[in-house]
Amino acid sequence: MEQIGYTHHDFQLKAPFAPTGDQPQAIEKLTQGVLDGIRTQVLVGVTGSGKTFTMANVIKNVGRPALVIAHNKTLAAQLCNEFRAFFPENRVEYFVSYYDYYQPESYIPSTDTYIEKDSSTNDEIDKLRNAATCSLGERDDVIVVSSVSCIYGLGAPEEFFRLGISLRPGDTLARDELLAKLVGIQYSRNDIDFKRSTFRVRGDVVEIFPASNSEVAVRVEFFGDEIDSISEIDVTTGKVLSGLRHAVIFPASHYAVGTERLMTALTMIEEDLKGEIKAFEDAGKLLEAQRLSQRTEHDLEMLREIGYCSGVENYSRYFDGRAPGEPSFTLLDYFPDNFLVFIDESHMTIPQIRAMYNGDLARKKNLVEYGFRMKSAFDNRPLTFEEFDARVPQMICVSATPAPYELEQAGQVVEQLIRPTGLLDPPVTVKP
Repeated sequence: MEQIGYTHHDFQLKAPFAPTGDQPQAIEKLTQGVLDGIRTQVLVGVTGSGKTFTMANVIKNVGRPALVIAHNKTLAAQLCNEFRAFFPENRVEYFVSYYDYYQPESYIPSTDTYIEKDSSTNDEIDKLRNAATCSLGERDDVIVVSSVSCIYGLGAPEEFFRLGISLRPGDTLARDELLAKLVGIQYSRNDIDFKRSTFRVRGDVVEIFPASNSEVAVRVEFFGDEIDSISEIDVTTGKVLSGLRHAVIFPASHYAVGTERLMTALTMIEEDLKGEIKAFEDAGKLLEAQRLSQRTEHDLEMLREIGYCSGVENYSRYFDGRAPGEPSFTLLDYFPDNFLVFIDESHMTIPQIRAMYNGDLARKKNLVEYGFRMKSAFDNRPLTFEEFDARVPQMICVSATPAPYELEQAGQVVEQLIRPTGLLDPPVTVKP
């Protein structure tokens, strides 16, 4: 999938030390394994043996975009900081759930209790998520460190990249046409409170605050119906940081869709809604039929008026053009075909990936059965482990204690037991 403004960059590994101990042979074997097309490899490394540095060297050697999956946000943040230190000139991004608090929508039939979705999102993490997908759309030297969030639904990558607005000095584009395009990708005009996902207008100057940044905005200056110049500016001082020959503004939301696709989706939702209401009425479930009609009509009205509604992700199948039962698009779909996956602490991360689908299905079942959601809610779900596995071209599982599954799948097991420091584990004495 070729995107506008997509560029090639080599990975530049910067480290104050060279591989030592067991690292050189591990790096060489894993690199050769990737180049030879081995699907799954396992790196068995004791604590303190420098597994992250080994992973960094493999990424540099193969020169492919990489996804590193950790089993919690804290570990992902720690890994992200380490990779940023190793690759200061490349893009190292952090992709985890942006909820500080999340109470999912659910229904408990035994007590007739409906619990509405309640959540509070973290703006900084939302920015980092946007930065990850934007980087994948712009260049190929990208490492994304993620939690299990990478198997949850995200908008269609083709639509996300297609809606990106490409700007170059000398382009013929009316100022008002740019403003309309920005509104179409869920940016809003705000001349007073300039923040992420907004733009402001001053005469022939349009300043855009990208969803993927919190410090730098893009200033576009017009001369008539032509772009005169583009520059990066400091959002606090307004000072010009550098001139740009090209800028791409990606949508403010991963669920942004074009007007044509939105209208098609609304028609399909209305058709399916009629069928589901009729099924409830034929079964004598009049309360459920009324509930579904009322709730969905409200959502449709919101989508028609502002292009968004609470719980819009439950209709994502229609916007993405997916068939019923087809898995959602996820972060994995934003990567090019030849990317490399590292599963850190795989003995804990793989069971976590396996568990996500069933937990989500159990909760959605009641919502659909009792008329709180249309059946399309089932298709807004995390990937099953089999679907995840099918989307990964090559994988390296990293663990001090790999589980039987990883060892069974492995085309090669590489050991890293000698620490670079030469330190041994302390002797352990077990006394009754």
